[in-house]
Amino acid sequence: MIETKNLCVNLGSFQLQDINLTVDDGEYFIVLGPTGAGKTVLLETIAGLYPVKSGEIWLSGKEITRLEPEKRGISIVYQDQALFPHLSVKDNIVFGLRLRKQARQEIAASLDWLTELLGISHLLERKPNTLSGGERQKVALARALSIKPQVLLLDEPLSALDPESREAMQRELRRIHNRLKVTTIHVTHDFEEAIALGDHIAVLGEGRIKQVGTPKDIFNQPNSEFVARFAMTRNIFTGEVIDKGNGNTVFRTEDAELVVVTDLRGRLHASVRPEDILISPKPLHSSARNSFCGTITYIADRGSTLYLTVNLPPDFVCLVTRRSFEEMKLAEGNKVYITFKASAIHVF
Repeated sequence: MIETKNLCVNLGSFQLQDINLTVDDGEYFIVLGPTGAGKTVLLETIAGLYPVKSGEIWLSGKEITRLEPEKRGISIVYQDQALFPHLSVKDNIVFGLRLRKQARQEIAASLDWLTELLGISHLLERKPNTLSGGERQKVALARALSIKPQVLLLDEPLSALDPESREAMQRELRRIHNRLKVTTIHVTHDFEEAIALGDHIAVLGEGRIKQVGTPKDIFNQPNSEFVARFAMTRNIFTGEVIDKGNGNTVFRTEDAELVVVTDLRGRLHASVRPEDILISPKPLHSSARNSFCGTITYIADRGSTLYLTVNLPPDFVCLVTRRSFEEMKLAEGNKVYITFKASAIHVF
């Protein structure tokens, strides 16, 4: 287990403030946040590369806040891989083992095991500049794993890859983690990547932890407008929750009343995910208690899916598949009906 307790780091123009995280043994933990949130600073502080202003870092029951980086048993893989360009793949992988003066037989055994695990045995004599992005990332991962770290830190390891390589590397990271169970902290700005890989997610913004939870928690129950926007909820409204007196509780905005299910009252936010909204040319016969007529004002084509902005007012963004879009002959200017359940609205 690795823990940070009230961790504060002061870098002058930027600060990490009161970072409290607990990552269990064998967990794949994601730190998610926008550029400039402090994700890399947090990783490098855990690795021992930045001094701590206040707070503590604990690893397996031992405080390591001021322990030298090389004594922490932590490996880090950077976005740009940071491979030695003048060394072969083989020499890059075993660099750390040679630095630790391991026996030649042990180094050979580790090399065989790692290259088999990552499927890169055929690359051993090549130089990094002859490899694809995905291959370089595997070499960097092999080098990090060679010392058998207690914790593996991954700094946006997929962001420099093309979409196909990124998806393949996601599967590879999940497969390796399932096999080795190395405690892993992976930072990213990509919400879909976080959902695909994380056992738990911490959302970081402006040097502070905004929310920690399972992917499902972050996806469906954001605790703030910041998290909701970063989780691509898209439909976020400010208003007031009131009792209607007919057994219904509604969230009232300037332009609409939405039936909701919540115990909260007063001035609040409400969000509805685009995929939870049904869109149709005619009214739907449904048990859903929110149904409105509006006009399609904008269509964002994403290939297999499309995001449609429907103005009631207010504006709602809805997600449809290309097949549904074409079958319904939807277009900007069309009158349509949107329908969603009261339970699909998250009030916070």
